[in-house]
Amino acid sequence: MTISETAAWLGERDKFLILTHRRPDGDTIGCASALAQSLCEQGKTAYVLYNPEITPRYMQFVEEHWAPDGYEPEHIIAVDTASQDMFPKNGDDYKNAVSLCIDHHPSNTFFAQHTCLDGRCASCGEIIYDILIMMYGSISGKCAASLYTALSTDTGCFAYANTTADTLRIASLAVEAGAPHRELNKLLFRTRTRSRVKAEAMINFGLEFHFGGAVAIATITRSMMEETGADEDDMDDIASIPGSVEGVVAGITIRELSGERDCKISVRTSPLVNANEICGRFGGGGHAMAAGATFEATVSEIKEALLDILGDFF
Repeated sequence: MTISETAAWLGERDKFLILTHRRPDGDTIGCASALAQSLCEQGKTAYVLYNPEITPRYMQFVEEHWAPDGYEPEHIIAVDTASQDMFPKNGDDYKNAVSLCIDHHPSNTFFAQHTCLDGRCASCGEIIYDILIMMYGSISGKCAASLYTALSTDTGCFAYANTTADTLRIASLAVEAGAPHRELNKLLFRTRTRSRVKAEAMINFGLEFHFGGAVAIATITRSMMEETGADEDDMDDIASIPGSVEGVVAGITIRELSGERDCKISVRTSPLVNANEICGRFGGGGHAMAAGATFEATVSEIKEALLDILGDFF
């Protein structure tokens, strides 16, 4: 559906439940919070399904919108979610009943009854903003703060190559609407725990370079997390580290999750290499310059498979 069709669809309905994705980031949380906030401000009923994996960094944006026990929605909406397997476990009961998906991932599987998709957007927050403006003409300060969080986190505070003029325009409009950008930038980008600093040191020390330095691979194991005391909140945007090295075209992070055979990769690339194609080889996906995949394999097995695949790109 188009922006106008999606706005009309939302305007004609009520009693919504909004779903976010596993290991929620600022985009999915910001979008869910902004959408719920605006719908409620206009007299509709809208809640966000509690995400058990949310970190303290993002809790403040969404906690007032968690769905109460016993809530029975009429319409399920997914935001910033490309496929059904991205829902947290408590979303399994809803994954086959999603009425509308609003997303910006080109790898979207069109699992919902209706989909509003624009893969050109740097963040899903840009699409949510356009929908809300189409519906109501303006957004509140609370909504603006959530949308600024969505835009800024998916663009590395507007430093990543996916940032467009539209991204910056909408961010500016969010600030005009009341988003406290100074405070948000400090919280989201300029505050690190001691555990995060220690984890970054270990990651940087262990960086591996391949294909003449064009590829940098970082490994994050459970033992590293335990040694540094780092938690999930400390891992926010950790995937940007290997790509920050001069000369690196593809920065790849391999991370152990719950065990040594439960891992994920995050791939960040320059426009010269398609991250979505790399992760697509492993059943994952995302964007042209930022994608990911999960594995039931060890770090060493994943690294070996990755280097074999990367030979087709370098």
